[in-house]
Amino acid sequence: IEYMDVGNRNGWRPEQVVPAAEMVRLIHERWPLQPFGRPVSGTARSWRYLDGQGCLGVIASITEPFCSDCNRLRITADGRAFTCLFAAEGTDLTQAVDVESELERTLAALWLRRRDRYSEERYGNADSKHHAEMAYLGG
Repeated sequence: IEYMDVGNRNGWRPEQVVPAAEMVRLIHERWPLQPFGRPVSGTARSWRYLDGQGCLGVIASITEPFCSDCNRLRITADGRAFTCLFAAEGTDLTQAVDVESELERTLAALWLRRRDRYSEERYGNADSKHHAEMAYLGG
C-alpha cells in the first residue's frame, strides 16, 4: 500500500510516497513479475511471480486512484454513511433505520448523488486536506 493520508494526524506529505510503480519495479528486478491487472471496483493491482511461487498486490490510491469505479460505502458504529474513505463528513442514517424501505431509499439516493473523488483531486483541492480519520471509518 502506498503511504496514504489516513487522517489529519500522521503529517502526510505527497513527497513521502514511494509510488507503486517504483515498488513493483524494484521487486520485479529481484523476482520477475507478470501483470495480472486490477478488477473493476478492486483496490489492488496484481502481479504473478514468474516462478509460479505466488502473487503480489499493490494498492496505489495516491499515484493511480481508482475513484471512478469505487463501490465502497462505510457505515460507522454511530450510523453515519461515508461514500469515500477520505470524506470530511458522512450522512446520518439513524432516522432512516426505523423503516427498511426508507433506509434502502436513503442509501440509494446517497450513492447516486455521490461525487467523492478525493484521491483524484487531492493535489488540486485545498479544502480536501481535512477528512475523517481512516481508523474511524474502518479503512
